[in-house]
Amino acid sequence: MIARKYLYLLALARERHFGKAAESCHVSPSTLSAAIRDLEDELGVALVVRGQRFAGLTAEGECVVSHAKRVVAGADDLRHELGLLRDGLRGPLRIGVIPTALPVVASLTEVFADAHPSVAIEVRSASTQAILTQLRNFELEAGVVYAQSCDAADLQYLSLWREKLVFLTAASAPAADGEIEWVAAARQPLCLLSRDMQNRQTIDRVFDSLECTPHVGLETNSILSLLAHVRSGRWSTILPRSVLKLVGTPSELRVLPLVKPSVAWETGLVTLKREPNSPLVDAVIAAARALSGPFGKSE
Repeated sequence: MIARKYLYLLALARERHFGKAAESCHVSPSTLSAAIRDLEDELGVALVVRGQRFAGLTAEGECVVSHAKRVVAGADDLRHELGLLRDGLRGPLRIGVIPTALPVVASLTEVFADAHPSVAIEVRSASTQAILTQLRNFELEAGVVYAQSCDAADLQYLSLWREKLVFLTAASAPAADGEIEWVAAARQPLCLLSRDMQNRQTIDRVFDSLECTPHVGLETNSILSLLAHVRSGRWSTILPRSVLKLVGTPSELRVLPLVKPSVAWETGLVTLKREPNSPLVDAVIAAARALSGPFGKSE
């Protein structure tokens, strides 16, 4: 449905190496290189900056790759449409999810799976930026990210959950009056998600607005790692309450609401704005709209 030479070019753009691109396409490097030269002759432009090794794509090459990605995505859409007419929607459905939303995304995938049992669902944990990049490269059908990340013109967004943050600390820590202010939290030894995560960036903005510098002694890109380090008793952390709704609150930990300010987080489904949408994208949007459960629009 798309000429093989374009698929070879896409592989080269992805792998950034002739040998690896050829291996991913199950052909020899000479075959791949010859096919791309044929494509250059056909289009009348140089697509690859050539040297002793791959040195990148030309501006024309980047343009062709961008169009080829859309053609491949359109071919996939056609296969899904035909499959839907024949025997129902099939996958795979690839969803990128920020780490803090992983505990609640099952409420979305459950609704989708009930409606489309033949679709294989793949959930990938990734940062917001990685999710948006993969969406634009047609490597994901949908993402689950914070609302503030979805204001670009090429994205469409649907709200899923709204909740507040909590301060998680060891039960042996000095007692508080049922809650903790952000300024006081900044003075505690903290372990937080790494700075490339939207969760951390938003937390940092709150501290910046209060003109205080948090005492961050450990960073990680894993929610499980955060919980494990808090359980050690040395650190505290800041997380969405939904994380604890899933894993529970161990008896050796204490959960305190964060106040002054009270910060609400909205998480939702993001997809590329396309006309028409892929059948898979339409289906996951429908599942998101139908979502009503313990996490839907909750505080």
